[in-house]
Amino acid sequence: MLEYRANFVMWAFFTIIYHGTAIVALWVTLRNFPSINGWNFRETAFMYGLWMLGHSLHNTLFTGVGSVPEFVREGRFDRFLVRPLDPLFQAITVPQQVWPDELILAVIYFCVATAFAGVRVDWIFVLYVPFVAIGGALIDFGINLAIATASFWFTRIDSLRWVFMSLEQEFSRYPISIYQRGVRIALTFALPFAFMNYFPATYLLHKSEDGLHLNPAVGLLTPLVGAVCVAAGYAFWRVGIDRYQGTGS
Repeated sequence: MLEYRANFVMWAFFTIIYHGTAIVALWVTLRNFPSINGWNFRETAFMYGLWMLGHSLHNTLFTGVGSVPEFVREGRFDRFLVRPLDPLFQAITVPQQVWPDELILAVIYFCVATAFAGVRVDWIFVLYVPFVAIGGALIDFGINLAIATASFWFTRIDSLRWVFMSLEQEFSRYPISIYQRGVRIALTFALPFAFMNYFPATYLLHKSEDGLHLNPAVGLLTPLVGAVCVAAGYAFWRVGIDRYQGTGS
């Protein structure tokens, strides 16, 4: 990516604009409504920073899983099945144009948002936040792995992936307590995006949890939820591998 500087600069600029637009949208919303279910702009900005950490870490380490449908569609996935390495490991380690610009931006933004929100930074915070980022990345990875596995049956799943990405990006911007109960349950147990930022933010900001009226300490479970998501996604992956018959390419 560094070899083609113009492309690199444009990509980095797009990353800044993408997340900057989301922050501005939060600011506009909270400017008109100073508090949504007890959350102000400073707190929602901090919550968005937590989501950025996990999401950008996933995009840096596991973005290759998103290429599986393309490998299947073009017949290139078959090569992974005849090599003496796990097919998933091969798929996510295929050389790609990956640069940690989003992760760097996420770390900078999170530091600024933490100071802006007035969050107390102690040893618990320093130890806990990296685990939230890792857990968030694993949640993203597990869900994206399950979506990629669907390509073994449907070959082209661009629309399906777009739907799930949109759900994550839109619903993760705000506390789940503003949504209807069905959406809250889905974002907690079916697609646990709430564990990427909402529950950890509730715990770190010492707020009461009004979405499902759970103990704020549930935010400590983010790494465990991430591990469960990956285990479930990988189990589905194994089922897909056993039924994979190729595309005839």
